[in-house]
Amino acid sequence: MALQKGDLVILQKGSKKYLLIIKEEIFHTHAGYLDLSQIEGKEYGDYILSSKGVPFYILKPTIFDLLMKIKRQTQIIYPKDIGYILLKLDIVEGKTVLECGCGSGALTTALAYFVGKTGRVISYEKKESFVEIARTNLKRFNLEERVVFKLKEVEEAFDEEEEVDALFLDVREPERLLFPAYRALKGGHPLGILVPTTNQVTSVLKGLEALPFVDIEVIEIFLRPYKLNPERFRPEDLMVAHTGYLIFTKKVKVKDGNED
Repeated sequence: MALQKGDLVILQKGSKKYLLIIKEEIFHTHAGYLDLSQIEGKEYGDYILSSKGVPFYILKPTIFDLLMKIKRQTQIIYPKDIGYILLKLDIVEGKTVLECGCGSGALTTALAYFVGKTGRVISYEKKESFVEIARTNLKRFNLEERVVFKLKEVEEAFDEEEEVDALFLDVREPERLLFPAYRALKGGHPLGILVPTTNQVTSVLKGLEALPFVDIEVIEIFLRPYKLNPERFRPEDLMVAHTGYLIFTKKVKVKDGNED
């Protein structure tokens, strides 16, 4: 299918990648400038030439590309963690998912992408500047209409009660929101939490002991890239190591045989 104005593309030369919108604009690079209007009418997999005659390949952006290129004011949740979060929370078309703490909107974007046109993301965030940058990123990828932002700090309860299919907490003191999360979730459905330090993990685990949650898991995910030299194939010298601890659990209505 021929590309049109307004379409998102990746232009790639070697290891350099640029996420761009097709429009009447000149884009400058280290290998000469590119007339982005030349992309119109081409297809993914084609190429355009820079002013210096250097080819840039036109690739279809993946959700991974979108997440790595978002505008940010905060540390984002990395794709290596997001992939596992999406699976553990069972994020598919039509689900209603609640997140608390949107930051720059990386996870928000992924959630909105995977709930599809019939799903909904409810995002609580107390800082207006974070909501605005998250909204900007969603709008850039045509996902804004799938997200409802609630600019407020949650104290005792979310507005939703036994309404959401999944819930994710990315806040400084998630142990304070365990009971509100319990009330918002449907029975048997998953809760996910991200924290950067071990003492926060301990606080969350203590909090979960007091509530009817089961199937608790704590993990940390590492991703190790490799150099692309077939003659000297080896790991990269640098890697993103610790990004956070992930905690997952599921809501039940009874604990130890007693009604909650």
